[in-house]
Amino acid sequence: SLRDLWLIGAARGDVPYLIYEDDVITYARAHEMVCSLARWLDAHGVRKGDRVAIGMRNYPEWAIAYWAIQSIGAISVSLNAWWIADELKYALSDSGTSVVIVDGERLERLSDELLREVGVRHAIVVRGAGRHGVTTWDEATADRTATLPDVAIAPDDDATILYTSGTTGFPKGAVGSNRNHITNVWNGLFRAALNAALADPSTPRVGVKRQPKALWTFPFFHIAGVTGVSVAPATGGALVTQYKWDPADAMRLIEKHGVTQISGVPAVIRSMLEHPDYHNHDLSSLATISQGGSPVPPDSIARIQNDFAGKVSPTNGYGLTETSSAVVGNAGKAYFGKKDSVGQPMIGTDIRIVDEQGNDLPTGAIGEVWIQSPMNVRGYWNKAEATEKSFTNGWFHSGDAGYVDEDGFLFVVDRIKDMVIRGGENIYCAEVEAAVFEHESVADCAVFGVPHPALMEEVAEKRPARGLLREVAHVP
Repeated sequence: SLRDLWLIGAARGDVPYLIYEDDVITYARAHEMVCSLARWLDAHGVRKGDRVAIGMRNYPEWAIAYWAIQSIGAISVSLNAWWIADELKYALSDSGTSVVIVDGERLERLSDELLREVGVRHAIVVRGAGRHGVTTWDEATADRTATLPDVAIAPDDDATILYTSGTTGFPKGAVGSNRNHITNVWNGLFRAALNAALADPSTPRVGVKRQPKALWTFPFFHIAGVTGVSVAPATGGALVTQYKWDPADAMRLIEKHGVTQISGVPAVIRSMLEHPDYHNHDLSSLATISQGGSPVPPDSIARIQNDFAGKVSPTNGYGLTETSSAVVGNAGKAYFGKKDSVGQPMIGTDIRIVDEQGNDLPTGAIGEVWIQSPMNVRGYWNKAEATEKSFTNGWFHSGDAGYVDEDGFLFVVDRIKDMVIRGGENIYCAEVEAAVFEHESVADCAVFGVPHPALMEEVAEKRPARGLLREVAHVP
């Protein structure tokens, strides 16, 4: 269970676990707070299977709250930190959350009336001003002598609800089990061991003489963020986070703390590699640069290979909320050989490429990617019809278009709904974007379809005037 996993980490004592900016929390101190918060939740009526929501930035308290919830067999509900009041209200109501643990920014969006209306009984505020009836984090974690309540947790017990970023209507809550998340951790460890075994001998080895330290830029409410929180206790690693992404500060943290891995979406990694102060920092501690969440421009792989003289392993992966993170991975020599591929399936994962009727397609043919894995969630919370549409006999319908080559490598070419049909021909936006990315003057791009009187659809891209960068949206 996830409780068992946390206890493995807690036994590491004074080894650093969470590094936020420059504050360091050891496994021992984190465990004190986990036990104290777990007892507080238990004393306030939270039982196995109850839902407790977390909504905040990537603060250390997010991880501590997560482990406290898992340690008593409750279900953590991850709230998107970008959501406004109506979206938060929907998720709290849909999940039947009884307790919320939020930072000051999120608390401002949750009025007392809203919390009462959705049935939330208690609220805890982190790093922010409280109000009448709201418990502060310090109050909830004050008991340093607390121990974990005795709870029996089975592998297939529900552990998490993470909301998908659906293209229509409100998001759906994907229900992950303890087994899903534990399998994700072990797959990650096996993949890392395999990559190390196949790596160039000059590649720095992490975990033998130095502690793995990962700068995690994925938000913790995202499945990739939960992965970072979960993997560290298994490896004895430390998780480094920031208030918000800042490439200059990220390089400072890498240099100061000897960070061995940075993980993020391609745009984040690119902003660091292209920062004007990039060559003024010692980033030699890095052994891995992991990208995911969106297509990785092939030129970034060459950049990593050249800048780090082959001593850093770039990695990529493919997964969804419904698959509890990456079920396909690409790294090391294989990645350099197939830069456009997201890799091969993890242990226990099977991939099918099917047509619109669910029939298997031959090698190299493009169709929908279906996934069968012990990491697949059991379905969507309180949405039987949506679950039935997305899962067939254990196979999850990803909604992504892709193909598998003769070596078993998966190539994801687009979201099926984003595909442009021009005069009867399928055009995959991701492939066009990858080609545009090759131009040295392009920092980022998005390709989409627009109506056309004769062809039905035509490829288009939004292009600002020369030299103009325009902020079209800002989310705090």
